Amino acid sequence: MNFDVIQRILGLLLIMFSVTMLPPLLVSLIYQEGIWRAFVESFVLINILGLLIWYPVRRHRRELRIRDGFIVVASFWIVLGLVGAAPLYLDDHISLSLTDSVFESMSGLTTTGATVLTGLDELPKALLFYRQQLQWFGGMGIIVLAVAVLPMLGVGGMQLYRAETPGPIKDSKLTPRITETAKALWYIYLGITVFCAVAFWSAGMTIFDAICHSFSTVAIGGFSTHDASIGYFNSPLIEWITIFFMLVAGVNFSLHFVAWREGKLTSYLFDPEFRAYMVVLSVVSMLVFVSLLMTNAFDSIPETITKSVFQAVSIGTTTGFATANYSAWPGAIPLLLILASFIGGCAGSTGGGMKVVRWLLIYKQGVREMFRLVHPSAEKPVKLGTKPVPDRVIEAVWGFFSVYVVLFGVMMLVLMTTGLDQVTAFSAVAATLNNLGPGLGEVSNNFASINDMAKWVTVVAMLLGRLEIFTLLVLCTPAFWRR
Repeated sequence: MNFDVIQRILGLLLIMFSVTMLPPLLVSLIYQEGIWRAFVESFVLINILGLLIWYPVRRHRRELRIRDGFIVVASFWIVLGLVGAAPLYLDDHISLSLTDSVFESMSGLTTTGATVLTGLDELPKALLFYRQQLQWFGGMGIIVLAVAVLPMLGVGGMQLYRAETPGPIKDSKLTPRITETAKALWYIYLGITVFCAVAFWSAGMTIFDAICHSFSTVAIGGFSTHDASIGYFNSPLIEWITIFFMLVAGVNFSLHFVAWREGKLTSYLFDPEFRAYMVVLSVVSMLVFVSLLMTNAFDSIPETITKSVFQAVSIGTTTGFATANYSAWPGAIPLLLILASFIGGCAGSTGGGMKVVRWLLIYKQGVREMFRLVHPSAEKPVKLGTKPVPDRVIEAVWGFFSVYVVLFGVMMLVLMTTGLDQVTAFSAVAATLNNLGPGLGEVSNNFASINDMAKWVTVVAMLLGRLEIFTLLVLCTPAFWRR
């Protein structure tokens, strides 16, 4: 294990992360807010910490091994999530405890979107900008992690595509090609964000709100600058713009890369995961629409369509924006939407959940098993598109699914032992493990009311969901640390 190299990378990460305190500092100066001191103090503290970690090992430049990669990836979110809480903890305007500060920071960086804050409309704009910025940088980190790093480690949803999909993800180790890939993904991510911000601004948002909401939309984070979320603007146009960009952000970014490089859109149509992604969201939207229509929840059919599609896409992609209190909608709609978040976005997107490709393979495996009951001797491979999927991949998907279910059950039981009711405990774990944000019961609006123990459990759930479970769990195995 190259601990010196790991320490050097961690120090550099902290030094780079300290720079993210400067944009909200600038916002606080523009709007003449006293919160600027919290960002200055955070910048100095994080910078000094990074220098103290980096300086002793600054000359160590050996090549990273696979096990080193696991530690670096886990450290990225754990350490940055902890130090990202600094300005939240130091600010006197909100007076958050250490637990609440870490919860809010980790929620932002993992693009979960769960919050302990209330009265957002009255908070300093610099603080609001910082929360949105956390999600945007976290979303970019997720893309690079999923497309360039996790395939090298042999884990993650994108690993399923290494042999089947054209584009950058065929590389299986860190090479100059991956550096170029990360750069191209950065340009695509930035470009989509700019288009989203311009669209929001053109539709009537202020420049500040447009930039902030473009950050959280493209990152599929769900943080807003208003307590009413997107519903604050009361604009069907803004809602449909949000729907479009949530859909775009929930797509495999390698497909965006291929479409951008080749200048054509057929790459999307030929991708089986993209087709399944659109089918799932269309079916959920239709079911929600029919239910709301039958119960006369809204005054007109156009409004019912807009609310149905918006909430289905928002929850289905694990964004977590809201235009209405969906937890109070009639019948089974709230539970249906929560269950849709278990599917989540595509592999290689900023979306959470188990990823569409895993559910697609589970479905295809189920169809194959029923076929084998009728034709026991037949050889019927599971295919993604026209190419067969190795049985090893199917086994990995089932292994991931099994661990996901077990962890979900364990964390739900722990939350219930802290005093939460079944509905709240179930939806709190679903909202954080799927990186969704809003839940049901006590956490339908925010997580401020739950106890500190429950918050720490959900922080772990956010990390597990964002790192696709195995990346974090492997660090807990004795075999990982043996020579």
